[in-house]
Amino acid sequence: MESKKDQLLALITHNPFISQQDLAEQLGLSRSAVAGHVAALTKERRLLGRAYVLPGARRVVCIGGSNVDRKLRGLKPLQMGNSNPASLNESPGGVARNVAENLARLGLPVQLLTALGDDAAGRFLRSHAAALSVDCSASLIATYAPTGSYTAVLSPEGELVLGLAQMDLCERLTPDYLRQCAAQRAQASLTLVDLNLPADSLAFLLAQAANETAAPLVAVAVSAPKMARLPQALQGLSLLILNHDELAAATGLALNGEADLQRAHQAMAARGLGSLIVTQGSERLYFGHAGEALKSLKPTATRVVEVSGAGDAFAAGVCAALLQDAGDLASACKLGLRLARLTLQSEHSVSPELSPELLLP
Repeated sequence: MESKKDQLLALITHNPFISQQDLAEQLGLSRSAVAGHVAALTKERRLLGRAYVLPGARRVVCIGGSNVDRKLRGLKPLQMGNSNPASLNESPGGVARNVAENLARLGLPVQLLTALGDDAAGRFLRSHAAALSVDCSASLIATYAPTGSYTAVLSPEGELVLGLAQMDLCERLTPDYLRQCAAQRAQASLTLVDLNLPADSLAFLLAQAANETAAPLVAVAVSAPKMARLPQALQGLSLLILNHDELAAATGLALNGEADLQRAHQAMAARGLGSLIVTQGSERLYFGHAGEALKSLKPTATRVVEVSGAGDAFAAGVCAALLQDAGDLASACKLGLRLARLTLQSEHSVSPELSPELLLP
């Protein structure tokens, strides 16, 4: 027969956020007895720290936006100021959430820290994450606020014409919330954050990442206007992934050629950034470590079904490759481009063609 301590561990395994009062009631123990068993399990390293974090494989921790994507694709060339016939597709979305799903489809263990409403859309996103083994059990659930949404208006060719994002819930991913998730974040092999987070939360994460024992911190831009959220001091940020317009917004520089990109790279390095990747759609991408000149790659031409999610797939590929070789940014970009190409060829924001085999040499 299982001991009370083992029964308690089984209950925690089923629900890591169960209260000590609930444990006491279900096991017929006093609160002090429960506290004693928790202390013993922690001492035995069968529990790790607060929030009853169980030991296991170190995860990629993705922090940022989750939402429902609504894609309206014109059936004919779009006419501004007029009603246009269109097809509608709805799917899970959000930068951090998309990256998490890409990584999970590659077979990597993933923790998603995000904010969702206690509504049908939020329950749909949680169910979808669970089916992919993405752990979002520590995510913030808001009772009286809607889950975020992103509406993309696409041309008949699948190019983005207009994007509308309702991401207010991300403002609740505050430093206080991040402190509550300290035990989950402490188990990260790599942390990825999107710039939907408030500026003070980004500063909080960078300050912690500056500790030499912390996991690498990767930031992914979401739009030029939100570059204002990026702290001026970037010590602790291992890698920033962004596009040409977002880099211009971050530096205040006019980027009219490769020489300007090199100056922008030097400016970001002077602020403490470790490495930089600048994407330019199908034209070219640039990458480099601080103190080195940017190198470039030309993406392979591909058939485009639609562009939504390709950047998130690229970021996931980069992170997956860096887990294998932290210093090989060129190989990381190549894997990122491969995943982005698969996504461009799919009508989904995350390609169902992704699999662990893509990580094999």
